Amino acid sequence: MLEDKDVLIVEDDPVFRTMLSGFLISQGCRVREAENGLEGLQALRNDMPDILLCDLAMPILTGMEFVEEVSLHYPMVPIIVISGTGDMSDVAAALRHGVKDFLIKPLDNIMVLKSAIMSVLKSEDSVTENLGFSSQWVNIEEETVVDEELEWHIEELKVNPRAARELLIGLMPETQSSLGDWQLNYCILQATDVQPVLLDYTWLIDGRLAFYLVDSATGGDNGTATTLLIRAFFNDYLRTRMGDQSSISGLIKLIEKGMRHSGYASPIKAIFGIFDVTDRTLNIASAGLSARLQTSDGEQVVTAQPWLGNQASSNDSVSLKLSDSGGRLSLSETGSASFSLTFKRKTKN
Repeated sequence: MLEDKDVLIVEDDPVFRTMLSGFLISQGCRVREAENGLEGLQALRNDMPDILLCDLAMPILTGMEFVEEVSLHYPMVPIIVISGTGDMSDVAAALRHGVKDFLIKPLDNIMVLKSAIMSVLKSEDSVTENLGFSSQWVNIEEETVVDEELEWHIEELKVNPRAARELLIGLMPETQSSLGDWQLNYCILQATDVQPVLLDYTWLIDGRLAFYLVDSATGGDNGTATTLLIRAFFNDYLRTRMGDQSSISGLIKLIEKGMRHSGYASPIKAIFGIFDVTDRTLNIASAGLSARLQTSDGEQVVTAQPWLGNQASSNDSVSLKLSDSGGRLSLSETGSASFSLTFKRKTKN
């Protein structure tokens, strides 16, 4: 599968870079090398590779700065980071920039690299199936786990809850964001000795805001794996299907199908929502979490439905209406955490 694939290696260590290059050439790849991020950007301008390998600790332009530039200007290029740091904040930051995999130096077994590249390339080829990165987690059609390397990462996080917690916290988005006249803020308070609640949201080009919240602690030993799986499917669904959908029911069905076939996901508490700024409508689908929406017009309640991953659940959505100035969505049933999401219309000068 690697024959005739174009690979760009951006790595300042000449010994490690030569080792990677030699191995990939032996696998039939066409390889280009760059010593730092600036050279890497120039190489990308000259020709687009099938896959990009890079370090995080580099001179001139740091690896994280390089990854950020690539994700901004060349989002179609899949990236695998190979770094000497196992800091979960670095892993989380790289994942936020769209990195497909994160390998730790030294590579005790070089075949780990081949497995990671093949998995990423396979997920890129599956765009026609609208699966994207989520196909690295599970092959829904064949109902089998397809990425042994990713499964290994999950097992590592399972036995290291502190690292898992750092990773999930690092994936939390900015606490404030806005689109047009509307502003989003969230506030979360949670204990430091339990797995965290994870929020993710995305503004869509049609003026809607899609979001979800998962209480990872309710997934038990598989809480981190399940939360990461949900995040992968959420991002891919928004990129490939959400433009044609008016609700999130399709997303929930896809996630639950992936959970059933992944082999390492457990039922978990979550909630999903879409806020439409055009008519101030907030559609909420509970999957184990209850909520209340407070506006200047009063309070509206969302009752908890069966947990995400419960095959018998329907997770019907409810439509709530915000007042002209906005409203605050507060969640309960999140264990030791307290969470609120505020939708606020900006004041005009």
